[in-house]
Amino acid sequence: MLPFLSILAFILALAVLYKVAKLYKKTVEQNMKQMEMFTYKKDDPNVVVIGGGTGQSVFLRGLKHETKNITAIVTVADDGGGSGVLREDLGMIPPGDIRNCLLALANMEPTMSEVMKYRFTDGSLKGQSFGNLFLAAMTGIYGNFETAVYKMGQVFAVTGRVLPVSLDNINLIAELENGETVVGESNIPCQVRKTNSPINRIYLDNPDAKPLDEVVTSIKNADVVAIGPGSLYTSILPNILVEGVVDALSTTRAPKVYVCNIMTQPGETGGKNVLDHVKVIVEHAGINFIDYVLINNEHLPQGVFERYAKDGAELVMLDKDQRDGLEAMGIKCIEEKLIEIKNGYIRHDAEMVSKAVVDIAIKEKTKSEK
Repeated sequence: MLPFLSILAFILALAVLYKVAKLYKKTVEQNMKQMEMFTYKKDDPNVVVIGGGTGQSVFLRGLKHETKNITAIVTVADDGGGSGVLREDLGMIPPGDIRNCLLALANMEPTMSEVMKYRFTDGSLKGQSFGNLFLAAMTGIYGNFETAVYKMGQVFAVTGRVLPVSLDNINLIAELENGETVVGESNIPCQVRKTNSPINRIYLDNPDAKPLDEVVTSIKNADVVAIGPGSLYTSILPNILVEGVVDALSTTRAPKVYVCNIMTQPGETGGKNVLDHVKVIVEHAGINFIDYVLINNEHLPQGVFERYAKDGAELVMLDKDQRDGLEAMGIKCIEEKLIEIKNGYIRHDAEMVSKAVVDIAIKEKTKSEK
């Protein structure tokens, strides 16, 4: 009787494995078909988005409805939260921002999206995102983070592509106005607020870090390059500070659009206006490569504004002196109502930002073809 049950169990196990294999194959085939459906048309503007953090992924969700020809270049200087833990434990590139961009550009079922966003609430994995673990597993399987990101993009039928700015180990260092040096992206805003000393400059601990070849190529072949939205010092500048990125930005024929934040960020940009944001980028780059600044001109409802004001945040808006200053730098200003308020939180309206950026690409491309 026992041998018979063993044979039966073996047959059942084979049947289950066969069904799982068929389901996996079907999922891959469906996703490949979706990717073919979302393959960009020849007239789709080639948009490159440089940044990191929540702002970049929100923007990408709107952008994929305007064009399918998207390259997201993402910072790898993150050292906090679940990404920081995996970075320290496995010696891998921090996956958090890249995971968010992949999910923003993915075309998959809502249930799978929720699974990828799930954060464990107990045990040794508390606070860790399943999506981070999935990307870590893919890196282990393929032995290369860049390949893992590409394969994950295939699995989730990603519109466009997501690129880490570099595969080198990068840490962010800030020099504060009081002379203090702060190491680590996650530590910088905390120390600025603690000491009440603004950031004087930031730099990388690895000045020889190299960008991916695809990063440089994508910038040079773009129809438009959008920088931001995102934290100025900890999401935008870490990309620009990688050797070779500024050269690509300053030599590409594509217009460069800086998407300025809606609010100042306590611990990073407290008290800074639009012109100040731009000057910080130019000072760190050593050259002005910005052609346009896209800025919100919509005021916030009082109740929502008060909530942010309590934390020391202020609206970032233009005035005449700033417009004159930007014009003197050869930068055009585009002011739009860009605010979306969801559950009491302020963020960029992804649809409006995407439309504005794509409009610039089309306008400049049309002008160059005449």
